[in-house]
Amino acid sequence: MSRLTLGFAEIRLEDIPVVGGKNASLGEMYRELTPKGIKIPDGFATTADAYFYFLQSSGLESSINEILNKLDPYDTKDLAEKGKQIRELILSAKFPIKLTEEIKASYNQLCAKYGAKIDVAVRSSATAEDLPEASFAGAQETFLNIRGVDALIESCRKCYASLFNDRAIFYREVNGFKHSQVALSIGVQKMVRSDLASSGVIFTLDTETGFQDVVFLTSAYGLGENVVKGSVNPDEFYVFKPTLKIGFKPIIAKTIGSKEIKMVYEEDENASIGLSTKNIPVPLSERKLFSINDNEILQLSQWAVLIEEHYSNKAGYKKPMDIEWGKDGLSGELYILQARPETVQAKNTGTRMTQYSLLEEGKVLAVGRAVGAKVGYGKVRIIKSVKDIELFQEGEILVTSMTDPDWVPIMKKAAGIITERGGRTCHAAIVSRELGIPAIVGADNAMNLLKDGMEVTLSCTGKDEGKIYEGILKFHKEMIELKQTVRPKTNIMMNVGNPEEAFKLSAIPNDGVGLARMEFIINSHIQIHPLALIHYPEIKESDKKLIDELTVGYENKVDYFIEKLAQGIGKIAASFYPKDVIVRMSDFKTNEYANLLGGSDFEPKEDNPMLGFRGASRYYNPRYRQGFALECAAIKKVREEMGLFNVKVMIPFCRTIEEGKKVLEELEKNQLVQGEHGLEVYLMCELPSNVILADEFLKYFDGFSIGSNDLTQLVLGLDRDSEIVAPLFDERNEAVKEMLKKAIKVAKANNKKVGICGQAPSDYPEIAQLLVECGIDSMSLNPDAVISTSLKVYEWEKDHDLKLLH
Repeated sequence: MSRLTLGFAEIRLEDIPVVGGKNASLGEMYRELTPKGIKIPDGFATTADAYFYFLQSSGLESSINEILNKLDPYDTKDLAEKGKQIRELILSAKFPIKLTEEIKASYNQLCAKYGAKIDVAVRSSATAEDLPEASFAGAQETFLNIRGVDALIESCRKCYASLFNDRAIFYREVNGFKHSQVALSIGVQKMVRSDLASSGVIFTLDTETGFQDVVFLTSAYGLGENVVKGSVNPDEFYVFKPTLKIGFKPIIAKTIGSKEIKMVYEEDENASIGLSTKNIPVPLSERKLFSINDNEILQLSQWAVLIEEHYSNKAGYKKPMDIEWGKDGLSGELYILQARPETVQAKNTGTRMTQYSLLEEGKVLAVGRAVGAKVGYGKVRIIKSVKDIELFQEGEILVTSMTDPDWVPIMKKAAGIITERGGRTCHAAIVSRELGIPAIVGADNAMNLLKDGMEVTLSCTGKDEGKIYEGILKFHKEMIELKQTVRPKTNIMMNVGNPEEAFKLSAIPNDGVGLARMEFIINSHIQIHPLALIHYPEIKESDKKLIDELTVGYENKVDYFIEKLAQGIGKIAASFYPKDVIVRMSDFKTNEYANLLGGSDFEPKEDNPMLGFRGASRYYNPRYRQGFALECAAIKKVREEMGLFNVKVMIPFCRTIEEGKKVLEELEKNQLVQGEHGLEVYLMCELPSNVILADEFLKYFDGFSIGSNDLTQLVLGLDRDSEIVAPLFDERNEAVKEMLKKAIKVAKANNKKVGICGQAPSDYPEIAQLLVECGIDSMSLNPDAVISTSLKVYEWEKDHDLKLLH
């Protein structure tokens, strides 16, 4: 007879037919990656032969086949009855003595290594699990903190029975796997006491867009079941792989989760099988903190990169991974608990992108985390318990608290999924991605805010926040071809303001970011005036209360501004790395600054803010100099801590040469030295004085980026926001075109870079053509204009006999 158990050190990835995908992966990592410093608890696995030996010795094979012979998997009642019948047969069958003895011997070997009667995790691993064409992960049972041989044998019996859970039977039926050919291996692994610390899930890509240069990590307190199932909204982190590999600390996003509960052990010495678990509330003081620190985020990310590289090298192609981790609260050590191939985004060829956009607005009923950049619509069906799934009709919107594998049969029928709990690595999120269905997870109180039968529209249109609208809204769906065989000589860059869209937008063929607006990040992600954070003790109590709510997790209020701004910029810079990303320093007007939380105490009232205290004039002025220092600290963090030296700086609304010098001095005082580590400082050419004195300005700056909007206003002397004179605003005006021509001509004569980041070339092809004819180096366009303008520019360059770059 073949071996009935194998130690992790004896198992390789090629042993999937013997021990299933989960255990083969654990063995592979234990053998190959523990020597590289990755910590993986030791263990052993029962084999497929052990499973078949159990069935044969108990005479169950023919009985199981007979029960499943006439199964209708889509008849939920029939599925439940037959699944229960098989499980009862397995649970009442006699466990073979030889198998019992081998399990006992392997367990005793673990005890010899770790201590008497150690606690173990007992996990099911199907032999058809984690294949590229199907994912059985999560379909069978797991038992935690099992102690002693008797409890171990009983949990193994329950694992065998779980191969015939309703969800597992259904999955095999619809995916064409023969029940008799799928075996179950059982993994027995030393427990990591994450009930006393934290745990979570790691993906080595962005789960929403498939962007492959990041590690996406989730974390919550207690055992990892809550994160996997979606019982909690976990903390979320993104780490940029390319600069992590060369020694930088590129945490480009940190989002604190609510983490209301944590799963711990319920001490019960009378328990027949291990210790049971329970969820307990997390104290508010702990919920306001991140569940792991930056060093732990980076350590886990480095391990994730090593795991991905190992599996990719073994496969001969890029292989993104889905990894579970835990922190032992007794030792303080981090451990990798499981790793499997990611099965959704890995199939994305990246040659096309489907873009959805709503054509009308409606009343927002609820919000949560968006999963899948799509739009869905239908009638709401609230299902409170899996027992009621028979009520669900095809094409409805499933609304529930959370899902687990038992819900898959109705999730397949849904037009959209909404859960009250869970983050973007929870069960509902993973399954909805696999099924291609839009989902909104962590939509707090959705089951009360929505009513059965009401028509709603789910919008997950590429941003982090998903919205549920009342009624069926009109939307547009467009298929964009991403593969371009030709590129123009003129660099076609992109205007990007929202970091949440950056991963997705980077898939569009481009030459970098010509305008990353700092204002969007401050307004949307920070929301607080920088001086209100610097002078926090002096501000009014009502503002303090709101600031405290926004800065949860940050003891130092100033750190909140620097870190959030750095992460927003860093996410954009990472998305387009190593291409240039030109970040414009803040260009709010005084009324816009005043609208930030705490801002009214620090901003003067101006009759014409458009022409007032804005742009460069603020940076060296005592009224804002401290705020500018925080902006500089964020840029420095992005470049020197995250290693994103592709970030360049742009100075807006600089009126005079003297002002330009003062700003460069201020940058230097804040350790942003022009030329150091390749730092380039551009001037936003948007004032007539910038064009008229272009030769002088270009002595101090590395180039121009033309801002055609403000340039047009100031050349024509009008306010485009005025209803009366707005019709006169036209960037195609001859006077404006003369300014454009001169700015480009002088920059070229000075061998300085010149581009445009204003609206004009996005809106008017004739302006784009004029810029090409003048020899502009780059055009930074709105994302929706990039592909079409690229093709037009290529044709214009051909017409004017410009040398093509292929």
